[in-house]
Amino acid sequence: MDNKQFKNRLLFFLGIFTIFFIFLIIRITWITYIKGEDYRKLVYTQQSKNGFIDAKRGTIYDRNYVDLAVSSIAYNISIEPNKILKNKNSKKNKDKLIEKLEKTLKVNKENLSKNINNEKIEYYVVKKKVDKEIGEDLLNFKKKYDLIGLNIEKTTKRYYPQKNLAAHVVGFTGVDNQGLEGIEEVMDEDLKGVPGKIVGDIDAIGNQVPFAENISIKPENGLNVVLTIDKRIQSIAETALEEAMETYKVKNGAIAIVMDPRNGDILAMTSKPDFDLNSPFEKPELDEFKDQEWTPYTDKSIDNLQKTVWRNKAVMDTYEPGSTFKAITSAIGLEEDKIQPNTIVNDYTINVSGYDINCWEPNAHGEEKFYQGVYNSCNPVFVKLALDIGIDTFYKYVRAFGFYDNTNINLPGEAASIFHKKPEKIDLAVTSFGQRFQVTPIQLITSYSAIANGGNLVKPRLIKEFTDSEGRIVKKVEPEIVRNVISQQTSETLRNILEGVVSNGTGMNAYVKGYKVAGKTGTSETTETETTGRYIASFSAFAPADNPVISVLVVVDNPRTPDVYFGGVIAAPVVSKIIENSLETMGVKRRYENDEKEKYYKLQDVRGKTIIEAEKELEESGFKVETVIDEKDNKESKSKLKVLDQVPEALSELNKGALIVLYSDKNLEKKEVKVPDLTNLSLDEVKNITQELGINLVTHGKGKSISQSITSGVTVNKGRVISVDFIQQVKD
Repeated sequence: MDNKQFKNRLLFFLGIFTIFFIFLIIRITWITYIKGEDYRKLVYTQQSKNGFIDAKRGTIYDRNYVDLAVSSIAYNISIEPNKILKNKNSKKNKDKLIEKLEKTLKVNKENLSKNINNEKIEYYVVKKKVDKEIGEDLLNFKKKYDLIGLNIEKTTKRYYPQKNLAAHVVGFTGVDNQGLEGIEEVMDEDLKGVPGKIVGDIDAIGNQVPFAENISIKPENGLNVVLTIDKRIQSIAETALEEAMETYKVKNGAIAIVMDPRNGDILAMTSKPDFDLNSPFEKPELDEFKDQEWTPYTDKSIDNLQKTVWRNKAVMDTYEPGSTFKAITSAIGLEEDKIQPNTIVNDYTINVSGYDINCWEPNAHGEEKFYQGVYNSCNPVFVKLALDIGIDTFYKYVRAFGFYDNTNINLPGEAASIFHKKPEKIDLAVTSFGQRFQVTPIQLITSYSAIANGGNLVKPRLIKEFTDSEGRIVKKVEPEIVRNVISQQTSETLRNILEGVVSNGTGMNAYVKGYKVAGKTGTSETTETETTGRYIASFSAFAPADNPVISVLVVVDNPRTPDVYFGGVIAAPVVSKIIENSLETMGVKRRYENDEKEKYYKLQDVRGKTIIEAEKELEESGFKVETVIDEKDNKESKSKLKVLDQVPEALSELNKGALIVLYSDKNLEKKEVKVPDLTNLSLDEVKNITQELGINLVTHGKGKSISQSITSGVTVNKGRVISVDFIQQVKD
């Protein structure tokens, strides 16, 4: 080989070496500087084991710190098949493990066996969120057989101690503790907290390196959410609504909202039908699903749940408010000085754009004062008033009352109202009495609260404050006034008129002795009214009328009792019960008018007193007395024998003249009577029947009896108290 050839070959290899060296430099630069962080993370992941420590989800309380949603101890159960199959002891007890997991966790044995015998699977979740008792049982099993590859990780599980109570407000979580509905969803970021971590070194097959140091980062527990909901008032509203649903065979559900008009606090919100928060994915007990197969967690079942029991009708549904909207029209007219309570009006038929608009009782009321027109709920009165106000001014106030905007309440899925985009004269006319547009229930009660509180539109408040795990308040949610809508004077005038609707008008079934109730009835049609007879009955009210502390709205969708669908008949009595029981719960004292003072008296406890003393004391209190003495004691003087039992029991609320039965011995056989059917009767008829039988009567409302607290045919002790509800047949 000559010099030239040698030199050329050397240059060739030098060139190759140079190219290789340059490539190597580029590669090292790429790995070190450009992709270095990614590779470092990958190495760290392969050489370390990260374990997450769940943060404790915050508690949801009612306004008085009653638990509505809490986190209890639970366990996640998982297996690592490659470890089980590589560990001699675990492999030996593999069949016992499969049998134990199948029996304890109720999982499919075939599927479990298939996964546990597949060494390619590194990690397999058997079941999440199992109860504490089951998790601890499996921990003992693992310890007993010294199993490697069975993981029992402590976590938390959501539990709802009040079950159905305020279900749509509280909401629920999924298997990974993520909020899915209600406050659980909306406040998820605040409730869930920040998980902690455990980091440690592992070898090539995934076992922890001996003596390696573990780094632990503590979790940050979630904040507690304190709602404005009052459990006691929520229970009152739910009970009253459930009774109405049953009495009137309601097909499409119902809602009730109780608000404090002074600050916008939602004291109760219920939507029926509802569900148990502890098992939200179970098949609802509704007729439409009665004969259907049900598989939880499927798209179909979730879609059905969202359309029925999960749906919060109070914020997600819109409806025609009907005559309840006449309070808004009245407020606009009074504020604009277009009308006064004593202004002479009439209910004569009016033609607007070719359409005749009549009163529900056409031309029957004739000339009347405006406040009487409100009492009688005459449509033409409100049409004429709205036309006098004018389209621009009228809808300016409708917007000011909040009907064009969402309330932005802290709940998911709030619907938008539906109004005419370019209202014409006929649109104005029908809007004046609440038809051919739609609002949400939460919008309507918010507007009524503005009338009640002196004219301020207040944002509905569902969250009162946030506290930490030590109970310290970390953030308060203050009441928020959106805007002033009407003057204090207009508010006072309209409150007086609406109080008259209840005491003298179509809202008389909402009357409560001792509490002045102001409100307005509503009965609205739907797109199905002509074909199926579907009406919506509603009543919106506040009390006490001269100093309101609660506003109440009840909406009943599609009652199925024949010819009974008016808001004044169906919804008003429900509002009456909610207002009466809520005000009593809140400690608001009754102020009886002269004709109300004889209402009810609390029965004293006369047990332990001699019969002579007891009879005298009860008779002086205005009660009738019947004494039952053992035959062997007949010769004994009543001055020596003592009362050992009484019916009714002490503190029962009774009318003067009620019958009290005294017993000289607890073991004496009680005098009994059979309860008759007391429905569809007048008050006097019910009084006569119960007095003759020796049953004590408590009544609610006026008119015809519609329900009784004790079913007919049941045998009860003589002197037992029975409650009977009455309603008057009114239209609106």
